[in-house]
Amino acid sequence: MPMKTTIYLGADHAGFALKEAVKGVLKNSMDLSPAKIEGDDYPLAARKVAMAVLQDKNALGLLFCGTGHGMDIAANRFRGMRAIVARTDKDAKLAREHNHANALVLGGWITKPAAAKKIIAAFLKAKPSKEKRHVRRVKQLDDIRD
Repeated sequence: MPMKTTIYLGADHAGFALKEAVKGVLKNSMDLSPAKIEGDDYPLAARKVAMAVLQDKNALGLLFCGTGHGMDIAANRFRGMRAIVARTDKDAKLAREHNHANALVLGGWITKPAAAKKIIAAFLKAKPSKEKRHVRRVKQLDDIRD
């Protein structure tokens, strides 16, 4: 029987409403930013989710900020994180398959809830490709050193 995937959610004040709009349809989710705090800092929410995902290799992250880009940059500071901003369900599917993305980032100012639900569904349904070229490239991403 396949293991259940835990989905860790994190949002700052700008992504909070979108997170709240979509979290009801998610199974096995854990909200690491349950309260809206005006003026909070997206790097802290990204860190919480990144640490949780990295501790559970079967987990995925969903991050929400104003544009998605701040959370994306912050989450990708952690080795082993492959967070992507997606604007379409195809973006999300291909990033999960080809890049083995383990976190999806959405912009609360950019993405409407109905579109977000489609994007999230595509991300969660997709599986990392086992094709040699994709596996090789993900290994190269994970091996990048300063």
